[in-house]
Amino acid sequence: MLLLEAVEEVCSIAPLPRHFSQADLTNNLDAQPTEAEREVWDQVDVVLKDAKGILDELQAYKGAGQEIREAIQNPNDEALQEQAWAAVVPLVGKLKKFYEFSQRLEAALHSLLGALTSETYDDTTQHLEREQALAKQFAEILHFTLRFDELKMTNPAIQNDFSYYRRTLSRMRINNVPAEGENEVNNELANRISLFYADATPMLKTLSDGTTKFVSENKNLPIENTTDCLSTMASVCKVMLETPEYRSRFTSEDTVSFCLRVMVGVIILYDYVHPVGAFAKSSKIDMKGCIKVLKEQPPNSVEGLLNALRYTTKHLNDESTNKTIKSMLQ
Repeated sequence: MLLLEAVEEVCSIAPLPRHFSQADLTNNLDAQPTEAEREVWDQVDVVLKDAKGILDELQAYKGAGQEIREAIQNPNDEALQEQAWAAVVPLVGKLKKFYEFSQRLEAALHSLLGALTSETYDDTTQHLEREQALAKQFAEILHFTLRFDELKMTNPAIQNDFSYYRRTLSRMRINNVPAEGENEVNNELANRISLFYADATPMLKTLSDGTTKFVSENKNLPIENTTDCLSTMASVCKVMLETPEYRSRFTSEDTVSFCLRVMVGVIILYDYVHPVGAFAKSSKIDMKGCIKVLKEQPPNSVEGLLNALRYTTKHLNDESTNKTIKSMLQ
């Protein structure tokens, strides 16, 4: 059993919530919602139940590269054009589904932030301790987000397929050719989907924008309610990963990956919503410690997470960012 006192001794902020560190970061799946949490938990649970299927579909996404190449190389062969179109249309349906799921995920995030940053309790610690089931769901959303973006970044077929779909659709319109599937993705939606996949980490950008929107729409809430929630989660993850006593209790490498993704996810959200970001001296996140933890993992397992910090944060390249931190991420 993880000891709260030991976590507090290692971590820079105290006290850390006992149940949050145990239930959310050591594969303890017994964090059941209280009656007060139940309404939000049920809303988010519906989204999270669909998240695994989304990841499975994305992981299995092979693309229509072969059919597209043959169609482009043989522009006058109508049969090959039809084959390529027939291959791409159902794939675009999947890409539309992933995009629409990002909107559901953002709505779930808003619900969780609303609960975890409300004035119901005096501070972040009380929220995370008494609403451990919601904190766990928040961590699961971040884990999904980073995993989705890792898979997307290593699959160029996604953008290639959608680009081909849009070019072909445009040509068919010019030639007044009926386009089966056009009603599924109209021009306005196609523009939004295209912008979504153009981002290196589309799901993370959705959450970053969503967190920023949440803060701006809830000016009655002190911004510290949100940033303290994020920094506390980052600190707990870091402690669990860097302390041998706690790390040895993890039952699998999946738990390590879970903690790493959650840590990076909350750092990026914090960097977007905090006025001076996660890399400033006044930040409540130990960025050097977090980067050190990442660098100590097998390179292949964390390169995507390091790239997320390098390329999707808002304040890393600010002049005020410590040069040591910048060099650690080079």
